[in-house]
Amino acid sequence: MSCDDIERMVGVVSREVLCAEDGLSFVRGMMERRHPHSPYADTMGFELVEVGEGWVVFAGKPSARYLNPIGVIHGGWTATLLDSAMAHATQTTLKAGEGHTTIEMKIGFLRPITPSTGVVRCEGKLIHRGGRISTTEGRLIDQRGKLLAHGTETCMIFPTET
Repeated sequence: MSCDDIERMVGVVSREVLCAEDGLSFVRGMMERRHPHSPYADTMGFELVEVGEGWVVFAGKPSARYLNPIGVIHGGWTATLLDSAMAHATQTTLKAGEGHTTIEMKIGFLRPITPSTGVVRCEGKLIHRGGRISTTEGRLIDQRGKLLAHGTETCMIFPTET
């Protein structure tokens, strides 16, 4: 099954729904279709395909709609995919009633991405989870296992109010 073949609901959950579950259950709920797929990921053409505690995998297919003037996929598409994977890796570690937000992200672009690259995988993995700060890493790879881009991200963790 490719990213193009997946039927999904797109939207945003209420704050009450978001805060009611721990992060791993919530992210699994996205993959299992209990919760909607986010509008930005739908627009950008990628999908959550694997989830575990402290790690996630997204798959996406770059299309010509994201080409920059020199004929390669714009770095913003790559950055969005990496940010999603790294932030969701943190999300899987949250307790019910905790939230998070990205406070820093660094990305290295290694190879050009074009529509002919085909489906790519973006793996996000937790490096460290403290009481208020988490650090994650992300790797974007092509179908042959070649590393296209990588990154690190720091998130702030905080109590949410419903």
